[in-house]
Amino acid sequence: MAAVAEPLETQAPAAHAVPAPRQFQIVPRAGVPIVAVAVGGLIAAIATNSLWALEFFHVSGGAAWTAIDLFLGLLLGPIIGSMPVPARVEFTTRLMPKMVLLMPTLVILTLGAGFQLARKLGNLSASAPQHGWVVASMIVVGVMATIALGLLEPANIAVLFELRKPKPNPARIERLMKVFIYTAGLTGLMQIATLVIMTKIASL
Repeated sequence: MAAVAEPLETQAPAAHAVPAPRQFQIVPRAGVPIVAVAVGGLIAAIATNSLWALEFFHVSGGAAWTAIDLFLGLLLGPIIGSMPVPARVEFTTRLMPKMVLLMPTLVILTLGAGFQLARKLGNLSASAPQHGWVVASMIVVGVMATIALGLLEPANIAVLFELRKPKPNPARIERLMKVFIYTAGLTGLMQIATLVIMTKIASL
């Protein structure tokens, strides 16, 4: 992805300088109730052992996770890179706070419902026909979750804190945004592997 912020010495001061930071919420409070409802629904699905609810949270969470990662890494990244610096900063301050809540929620819904679904269907047993594919899926999803929560989310939060500073460092923002976009694209490509695995399990 092209640089999110170009070095200041190569820019015309008035046209391309990083604009003064505007106030925004790093964690958008308006989205917290939505996250609470989604996680509460997952807890209810696990508590009631509802097959339909578990499948709903696993499939919808996984589909959204895959689509967002592919969209961010393969489509939105190049678009952001072609924007003027002020536009990149403005777009980032609107997008990234939402991602603080969205990505961890999708990871929780997908993994939590997926594990309970495998347990309910007996696929955790070594004698189950789908056991090998389920283990492979768990490995791939575990790596993706580690990347998402260990690299993508910290980079996201670090960008937001940098943008809140009186004088944001454009080079630091560039590096962090590259980490965010590249890890999103990587996990999106890995999600394709999970789609292959899950369709294979469904066909057995």
